[in-house]
Amino acid sequence: MAGRAKDSLAGRKQKNSAERQRKVKVIGDILEREFPDAKCALHYETPEQLLFATILSAQCTDVRVNLTTPALFKKYPSTKEMAKAKPEQVEKLIKSINFFRNKAKSLVKSAQMVQKEFGGEIPRTMEELTKLPGVGRKTANVVLGDAFDIQIGVVVDTHVKRLTNLIGLVDSEDPEKIEVELMEIVPKELWTKFSHWLILHGRKTCIARRPKCGECPIRSYCDYGRKGIL
Repeated sequence: MAGRAKDSLAGRKQKNSAERQRKVKVIGDILEREFPDAKCALHYETPEQLLFATILSAQCTDVRVNLTTPALFKKYPSTKEMAKAKPEQVEKLIKSINFFRNKAKSLVKSAQMVQKEFGGEIPRTMEELTKLPGVGRKTANVVLGDAFDIQIGVVVDTHVKRLTNLIGLVDSEDPEKIEVELMEIVPKELWTKFSHWLILHGRKTCIARRPKCGECPIRSYCDYGRKGIL
């Protein structure tokens, strides 16, 4: 009996995964047409600048970061210059950013590590990137996916977390669990793009406090949106 129950549970999980994969395919096709030029919203010219920007973006809007980084990049365009800076000097350029003192320290220390331990090159593995101060898995995924087109994981920010639960792709509030579930149902070559599509959709239509379900192109495939249809 226990074996049958186990097989039945495994079968349900497999069926549920297949259904979510089909949903991902349809939603991905729609959002790709909606946002054909989807890319990282942070402004940067080099992998080093993207690293700096993503460190600053933690618990801060991309808009605010983009307003701040031009002056930062002008004085510290790469890890070579940033590694020689003092945190107090960096603080003056990023004081409009949340937790600017801690982030200034992270920028300088990360730049120093890149120079000393990685020969001045931004590392291209998750393990190495997450050794840098201020760099977590989400930040590493952004750098790897957008700067190097290396698909290691799925970026799970507040938009991705919210939308994947509303749509019915996941049922978790834990970013790491959400990432694992998405990696199982989203084709690997779309891990970076799928996050960008959801983020853009969250900003344009599925707005947190006032979702525009009546204007949503994926409403028919969204568990939350369908409640207003059924």
